[in-house]
Amino acid sequence: MSPTKAVSSAKKPAGKKVKKLNVDLGSGLLKYSRAQQYKRKALWRFVGVKRAVAPVTKKPITVVKKINGAKNGGERVVNLRKANSNYATKARVAGRPTRGSFKQHSRNTRKSLKPGRVIILLAGAHKGKRVVLLKVLPSGLLLVTGPFSLNSCPLRRISQRYVIATQTRVNVAKVEIPAHINDAYFKRSEKKPKNRGEGDVFAVKKERYVPSEQKKQDQLAIDKAVRTAISQQKDKKLLFKYLRSYFALSSSQYPHRLRF
Repeated sequence: MSPTKAVSSAKKPAGKKVKKLNVDLGSGLLKYSRAQQYKRKALWRFVGVKRAVAPVTKKPITVVKKINGAKNGGERVVNLRKANSNYATKARVAGRPTRGSFKQHSRNTRKSLKPGRVIILLAGAHKGKRVVLLKVLPSGLLLVTGPFSLNSCPLRRISQRYVIATQTRVNVAKVEIPAHINDAYFKRSEKKPKNRGEGDVFAVKKERYVPSEQKKQDQLAIDKAVRTAISQQKDKKLLFKYLRSYFALSSSQYPHRLRF
């Protein structure tokens, strides 16, 4: 038995909890190493201990069969197990335990990035815009919205590396985000390329992204709730102008000296 085996192979009575001898930390890593398990299991007791070896009867591999006919030799040696008629041209790739382990990592978000915080986008098609943070998705990406009616920024995901958190906050406690708006919601469906005709051999056509009706309805519903939350703020007029304006730096301004 390998010392790194997590659970003993011996059968335990039903109803009893099985004590784990090792803990799987994920990605094929165990809490205790082979040397640590050697001490924990006291395997040193079995070093040098000789045990009686039970005799093993060898099973025959071939058998002698009689063959009729004067010119066939009378008998022939035949293998009991037939050899494979087809062999793989490439060695089989073993399973990769680390593949997909990145999805299982825990995400850490900056303390300043709380729902309702107004943040500035620093990358992407909407860089420079001020948007409202709605929530942090399980993948660690931030779900933001303009709202679209104010600065044309729709529901989007963005990494926390490409945002600046400001001190301005909007109370979005009453804004309900549907459960189906998750990371899979933003995955675009891949369409199969159509067979081109004779006239379209040299034509280059760019397919423009068009949002579905479901996404349009979700955008309108969330924007309405966010605008209602903004209108309940004391400085609502200033806040509407603030979200419509772009963030920019002049020649005498430095980001590390500014307070957002």
